[in-house]
Amino acid sequence: MITPEEIWGTAGLPARRLAGLALNPAAPEDILLRLLADGPLAARMVLCRDRTLPDAVVDAVVAHPDRYTRSFFARNPHADPVQRARLLDDPEWFVRAHLADAPRMPGGVRPRPLPDRAVVHMLLTYEQEILGTLYRQASAGLMESMRTHPEPKVRRMAVAWRGVPDEARDALLADPDDEVREMVRQHLRHEDPAWVERELPDRPCHGRTHLLMHSALSRGVVEGVLDAPVGEGDRWTIAGNPTLPADMVVLLAADADPEVRERIAYRSDLGPEERRALAADTDPRVRLALSVHPALSEAERAAIDYEVPVDGSFGPTLQRLVPRDPAAVRRDALSGHPLLRRRAAWDHSLPSDLVARLAADDDLGVRVLLAQNHPEAPAELLLSAFLEYTGYEREHLLTRPGFPIAGLARYAGDEDPAVRALAARDPATAAETVDGLTRDPDPGVRAAGAGHPNLPRARLAELLDDEELAHRAAANPALEPTVMRRLVAPLPLPADAAG
Repeated sequence: MITPEEIWGTAGLPARRLAGLALNPAAPEDILLRLLADGPLAARMVLCRDRTLPDAVVDAVVAHPDRYTRSFFARNPHADPVQRARLLDDPEWFVRAHLADAPRMPGGVRPRPLPDRAVVHMLLTYEQEILGTLYRQASAGLMESMRTHPEPKVRRMAVAWRGVPDEARDALLADPDDEVREMVRQHLRHEDPAWVERELPDRPCHGRTHLLMHSALSRGVVEGVLDAPVGEGDRWTIAGNPTLPADMVVLLAADADPEVRERIAYRSDLGPEERRALAADTDPRVRLALSVHPALSEAERAAIDYEVPVDGSFGPTLQRLVPRDPAAVRRDALSGHPLLRRRAAWDHSLPSDLVARLAADDDLGVRVLLAQNHPEAPAELLLSAFLEYTGYEREHLLTRPGFPIAGLARYAGDEDPAVRALAARDPATAAETVDGLTRDPDPGVRAAGAGHPNLPRARLAELLDDEELAHRAAANPALEPTVMRRLVAPLPLPADAAG
């Protein structure tokens, strides 16, 4: 499979200009069609994968003879899923596989679902090996109805994707399809401690770890783990298993290994005596873990000597298919514990009164998580979070729909290059300031400046001949139509110029 790195690594200056032009929001439809018909692969890649397209261009993409070009569109996160579904019966396995695989999205963002009829068609006709991640493009309604779908293959995928909920167990065990019933039995055998004990590998491996963490454990298995020397074996692995017997939970709550005690501290079935002991544990990680226990009152939490890390990395989370209990979310949001308020800030459906409250929280983690995750995060919060936070997924904040643009020119002289680049997002940034951004020592700032519509025309013309910035200059919406047409005039490019 050809990669973007391979495409860009061989793209010369003419191809880089054309790739930038393919992303130019002001490029007229006839130029986009010309790029699609005769442009180099680098231009077709960004044209089909990285922007929205007019209907006439979509028509031409779907009918394009090159499978790579069609596959780029199959993965386009900007395209309407109905448009992408036009590739549903593409003759190339390569294209169908990319359609089944979800478009690459920023962290915490789900791709828009494909039409239900398209997903069902794929389940019924596509090769099994390319269906593994299709669930990311299925609607919540379809996921809920798959267990009772008239087609047995769809019901099988319901078991593979969603497991066997208690309320559906009897119906699935009585399913008329042999394979559905067998899949359900295979799923339920993990609830049989005797089966787990028979099948448990006797050596360290992924299979052993998975069974010890998630499957029903017999007393014999647990005792075998506890008989291993302290600091060795699988004590940490079984400490979170929900089937761990109560007396074994008590034993592990006093384990010599603080990592085991920390894991035990998160269990909801801890007794009062174990909670009291772990609340006064000598290890700060254990005390912190216990401090968020659901059985504690706010006063009991406050009495624990815990410290919340302030240098952590925060990022977006996928929106839950099944929302959390609103009462539990509100309780967390109103808690005096920063980690519980951070947990509430993850929730995409947090009501507006709690959004306002957490936007003014004194904990940076709460504010950043709210900015990263909530669709109604205030513009001033998005900006302040970006200015204060420099960790994981900082750039994701710039993709949030409410991120402000007005007034960002004032950051053009900031010490942080990521903050300086904000000035290129402000439509009112002065021409001389934009010119200066294109000469910045940081390549990201230079690239941002090259795309600003206030860039002086003479400097824009210079950058079209710059190996580094030509593609960003060609994407500048202030590029004159006569220049755009001059760029596409030589198409098709000679092989050595196209890359």
